[in-house]
Amino acid sequence: MTKLKGILLTEGMHGMISQVEGLAKALDLEFIHEKIELNSFWKMIPPNLTPVKNFVFKNNINKDFNIVISCGRKSVIPSIYLKKKLKNKIINIHIQDPKVSLNNFDYVIAPEHDELDGKNVLKTKGAIHYLRNHELNENENYLKSKIIKEKVVSFIIGGPNKYYDYSNKVLDKIFLKIQNNFIDQDYQLIFIPSMRTPLKVIEKAKKYFDENQIVITNVDKKAYLSSLKLAKHIVVTCDSTSMISEAAMTGKPIYVAQMPAIKQNHRFQKFFELFKSLNITKDLQNSVDTWNYEKLDETDKISSYIKEQIKNYDFS
Repeated sequence: MTKLKGILLTEGMHGMISQVEGLAKALDLEFIHEKIELNSFWKMIPPNLTPVKNFVFKNNINKDFNIVISCGRKSVIPSIYLKKKLKNKIINIHIQDPKVSLNNFDYVIAPEHDELDGKNVLKTKGAIHYLRNHELNENENYLKSKIIKEKVVSFIIGGPNKYYDYSNKVLDKIFLKIQNNFIDQDYQLIFIPSMRTPLKVIEKAKKYFDENQIVITNVDKKAYLSSLKLAKHIVVTCDSTSMISEAAMTGKPIYVAQMPAIKQNHRFQKFFELFKSLNITKDLQNSVDTWNYEKLDETDKISSYIKEQIKNYDFS
C-alpha cells in the first residue's frame, strides 16, 4: 500500500519539530518539513485577527500531500489556508491550542493542561514527541565509553523564554543541587543542552562541574538519546514541557528543576500538577529518591486513534 504523504508546518523550534515529526512517524507518513515564515506585518498579529490568505506567509506550498500537521502560532493560518483551498483532499491536524475556532481543523491535539474542549480535540498527558524506545537502545553506546561511574544522572537543560529568564543566581542554585544530590553521591553527570540553551550557560556548566562530568557543548540528538538510556535519574529544567514529556517515555525518575516565573505560568503549573499526580516527576530539592511509573507514550495512543479514523478516508 502506498504511504500517505504529509507536510509538517512549524516555526522550526525543537519542541514543535519533535511533536509534528513524532506524529508523522507514528502515522507512517512519507513527510517533508516546511518552516513557516510570516510576512513582517503579520508576525505581530494574533491568528484570530489574521486573514486566511496566502499573502500572510512567505512560503509557496505546492507539494503533493494528504495530511497537514502543524504546530505553533505561525503555522495556524497556513494550515487553515491549505484546508480551505484543498478541502476534503487533505486532513489538517494542529498540535497545541490554535487560538482560533477549532472547526478550522479536522483534529486538534492538545495537552490536558491546555483545558481545550471540542468534538475534534484529542487530549494528551503532556506533549507528543518524536522519540522511540528503539532509538534509545540504538544510541546507548554513543556516550557509554565515557561513563566511569555506576550511577548516571542526565541533566537536560532548556533556555530562557517569556516565563523563565535563567539568571545566574537561579542557575547557581540548580547547579549546586545537582552537585550535592548527585555528583557528591557518586553519580556521573551528563549535561545535555537544547537549541534554546545560551552558550554562556554551557560555558558556565563546563567551569562549574569537574572534568569527570560529561558536558555536551552542542545540540546532539545521539548524545541526548544516549543520556536518556544511560541515566538512573533525569533532571529537566521547568521551561520545557516537551523535554519533560520526552523523558517520561523512559519510566525513570524525573526531577524538575523549578525556577521563579517572571510572568503568570498557569499552564505550566497545571502540567506540573498532572505529572506529579501520575508519579512521573518530583521537584528538584535536596534529596534523591527512586520510584517507578508507567512509561508515557501518548504519541502511539493518539496516532492509533487517528489511523483508525482515516483508514477509509477518501482523499480524492
